[in-house]
Amino acid sequence: MLKPALIEFSGVAKIYGQGQAAMQALKRIDLRIGEGEFVAMMGPSGSGKSTCLNILGCLDTPTRGGYRFDGVAVEQLSRNQRAALRRHYLGFIFQGFNLLSRTSALENVELPLVYRKIHTKIRRQRAMEALATVGLERWAHHTPAELSGGQQQRVAIARAIAGRPKILLADEPTGNLDSVRSREIMEMLLSFNRRKGITIVMVTHEEEMAAYAGRRLHFQDGRITGDSNRGAAS
Repeated sequence: MLKPALIEFSGVAKIYGQGQAAMQALKRIDLRIGEGEFVAMMGPSGSGKSTCLNILGCLDTPTRGGYRFDGVAVEQLSRNQRAALRRHYLGFIFQGFNLLSRTSALENVELPLVYRKIHTKIRRQRAMEALATVGLERWAHHTPAELSGGQQQRVAIARAIAGRPKILLADEPTGNLDSVRSREIMEMLLSFNRRKGITIVMVTHEEEMAAYAGRRLHFQDGRITGDSNRGAAS
């Protein structure tokens, strides 16, 4: 049965620069992602997958075309409205972790909840719950420098899920990790998708990591050249 559309692109194009220097990063792509899907975006550098992810995350806007998130026409929103959409509905996981170096794991996880102006007691409780979910409650008061790379990425994941997002956007989430830690992170993401129903869209170059997704999108020269449902890894 077709899942309800959470994300819809209609003729989305993205052009950087002008005139002879113009570069078309996306070339009028159509895309539909259903609620609860786990999608891996693959393709060579410069193929358009990261540009697509940035537009999905309201970090960039299309030059042309329409983007609907949960039925809302995103391209018609103001900058402040797009920022609110990011805060309340999206969680981000980056290759470089992007943790604040002088603050504890707990404070890093709390940060997006601070921007949402959630009361201190409630946001601390949610942050601790998120750290417990990724198995790091005992390290809540450690700084990133006191944590391994895998632990830092788990803190980043806890930060992403603390706000209870509808969708997680992951850009090379295992790119800085060894194979054992990478598989741990992917098992964690797969669990969020299956048990919590969180929609996940992930950019990756690694076939082994993409195998965890139920669907793969292949990008080439700004276009989606392949769209396959293979079933997620068990």
